[in-house]
Amino acid sequence: MSARNPTIVAAASMASSPGRGDGVLPSGGAACEEKLLRVGELARRTGKTARAIRFYEELGLVMPAKRTKGGFRQYSQDALVRIHWIDRLQELGFALAEIGDFLSALKEKDQGPAAMDALRVFYGRKLIETRSAIRRMQALEAEIIESLSYLSVCEHCAPETPRSACRTCSVEAHREHPQPALIAAVHFPG
Repeated sequence: MSARNPTIVAAASMASSPGRGDGVLPSGGAACEEKLLRVGELARRTGKTARAIRFYEELGLVMPAKRTKGGFRQYSQDALVRIHWIDRLQELGFALAEIGDFLSALKEKDQGPAAMDALRVFYGRKLIETRSAIRRMQALEAEIIESLSYLSVCEHCAPETPRSACRTCSVEAHREHPQPALIAAVHFPG
């Protein structure tokens, strides 16, 4: 797939950019003075708690652009992009530790092509894992469908039939097909 998600690419690119505490790219160049966000405002705008933002900072996932004289953290607008990127990666199955390791490694990439290659490898590994998980889920789906098909015949059994009789079911449809593994354990007493 050649489609690129600009939010994901931009957020990942922020990790290796010089000149800021968190390595984020300036949004409008040196002449642009952006509005910085305190942790509470960043939390509100991202749907996170202030504690989650601080936890992300502890993990090195997001860093304040600066601190006030009173020690309050202030975050750039790019922190919003970074946190949304982290959320999206978590939806895709990435653990925070994986994201942190990737961002740490990405900081060493000074050239754009090297950084994008690292991102390509990062996503490529997840794609392989995802495809494997899809195959496992499809196999499970087939097993569940087979079990439901087998069980549909049971709707015609007399209500007073004991569960122990299911083990040696005399219904012709069940004799023609082996009992699915998801059904077998249910017939044991207890």
